[in-house]
Amino acid sequence: MADKQISLPAKLINGGIAGLIGVTCVFPIDLAKTRLQNQQNGARLYTSMSDCLIKTIRSEGYFGMYRGAAVNLTLVTPEKAIKLAANDFFRHHLSKDGKLTLFKEMLAGCGAGTCQVIVTTPMEMLKIQLQDAGRLAAQKKLMPETVAAGTVETKSPTAMQLTRDLLREKGIAGLYKGLGATLLRDVPFSIIYFPLFANLNNLGKRGIDGPAPFYVSFLSGCLAGSTAAVAVNPVDVIKTRLQSLNRGSTEDTYSGVTDCIRKIMRNEGPSAFLKGAYCRALVIAPLFGIAQVVYFLGVGEFILSFLPKKDN
Repeated sequence: MADKQISLPAKLINGGIAGLIGVTCVFPIDLAKTRLQNQQNGARLYTSMSDCLIKTIRSEGYFGMYRGAAVNLTLVTPEKAIKLAANDFFRHHLSKDGKLTLFKEMLAGCGAGTCQVIVTTPMEMLKIQLQDAGRLAAQKKLMPETVAAGTVETKSPTAMQLTRDLLREKGIAGLYKGLGATLLRDVPFSIIYFPLFANLNNLGKRGIDGPAPFYVSFLSGCLAGSTAAVAVNPVDVIKTRLQSLNRGSTEDTYSGVTDCIRKIMRNEGPSAFLKGAYCRALVIAPLFGIAQVVYFLGVGEFILSFLPKKDN
């Protein structure tokens, strides 16, 4: 028995629903990751993920942990839908001429990672400003020496205000700042994730052609996601730094990827490239585990089954 073919609308629904559930569950950890990655030597407000979350709740309240969540929840549906559907599309076409080799699986992942940055880059750009605003506000109160003299306290901007400002000042390119770093993160991530997930999932299949149980898909998604996340974390640090528009007076600014790498190596050492790595693994593991379970349970197909069918 061959694996069932899933329609494109069902794939898009599955990816979107999985993204919404996953982001809602793990967003506070993602916020901690962004704030830890943006900390530079001499302006260290947080010592760990738990310290960051505790201080965030104390200074900003419970919902402070969800700064920027609206952007993610709005754009994660098309992002995850594009990623999963693109990978499936490339895998299908690359397997037409025979067996899907590891190289072809990696090529499909590369295509998926490249397609998703259309949505990922502006989403991350806006999300990072909103997530990091709380760190800068807390830094201003607790570490005033790191803030430029004469800085006026301003209310945290909304995603719409940020979008309008970026479009007015820099055009569409303003929303795509850090595109190169995003590609350098998401393409290798997908090259690692999708083949690793497929092969781990195949190990748990019932028989040669039978589907894997949902818990195998979940665990495979978690393991493949966390492995890929840690592997590309150095590039994620670079991307976060490049996309952050506001900084303390003692923090470095960067002109590009190579300048960022050079300054981090010189001022913070190689260990700085692993900042937030365990947070990122904790975010990505359940995010992709949930995605694969929704995908394999066929939630999208179930929803589509209620729609009226066209007569032939």
